[in-house]
Amino acid sequence: MPTDQTPRFARQITLPQIGASGQQRLTNGHALIIGLGGLGSAASLYIANTGIGQLTINDFDRVDITNLPRQILFDEQDVDEFKTTATARRLQQFNPATRINELNQRLAAAELLEAATNSDVVLDCTDNFVTRGMINRACKLSRTPLITGAAIRFEGQLTVFRHDQADGPCYNCLYTEADENLESCAGQGILAPVVGTIGCMMATEATKILLGLDSQLAGRLWVYDALAGSTKTLGIRQRTDCPVCGADN
Repeated sequence: MPTDQTPRFARQITLPQIGASGQQRLTNGHALIIGLGGLGSAASLYIANTGIGQLTINDFDRVDITNLPRQILFDEQDVDEFKTTATARRLQQFNPATRINELNQRLAAAELLEAATNSDVVLDCTDNFVTRGMINRACKLSRTPLITGAAIRFEGQLTVFRHDQADGPCYNCLYTEADENLESCAGQGILAPVVGTIGCMMATEATKILLGLDSQLAGRLWVYDALAGSTKTLGIRQRTDCPVCGADN
């Protein structure tokens, strides 16, 4: 880590779990964030501000006026601009030392696999089952840790899949095609701070992985109920018939 960066990250370096060596691990780290909506906005902001050395961001959408309440990196001047372009510009303002790679396209399976292989951790901030399944398979094949989050109405959830470790469940053990529904922020609504809460949690879990710290959410589902102000954690059982990580695969 360059010496002139030490004062900037002094509060992190003070933590015994991080120190100068941990901050250097962040500087050497590379995270991939897929989806730059409410989850990706919050997650990318905090990951960039940890001092990560390289961040790849992927989205193919443009900023819409309805995005602004919850997608905190954008303002009205960004409307109609590609989200990758607006995000990269804003993150460089926050931390010019982070190298930002933009992938302004819908990634095919082979492209997802390549992007995951080149990363130390992947954050799935997307909002549809098909894409989530493709990301999960790419991370399983490349043995890349995966953090996936979701939020709708007053509810959020988060889980960590340690595909870099032996055994353990995957996203397809938790949800199958039969579980997919048509709920979306557009149709069901979302309270802006809820999606920010989950995005920040995703950034925290990604940072812990980059630092080599254990996660108590590995293979477990963390569920947040904003109306009740409560959380619960559920275990995820690995399915032997899972098409991605089951015994026959």
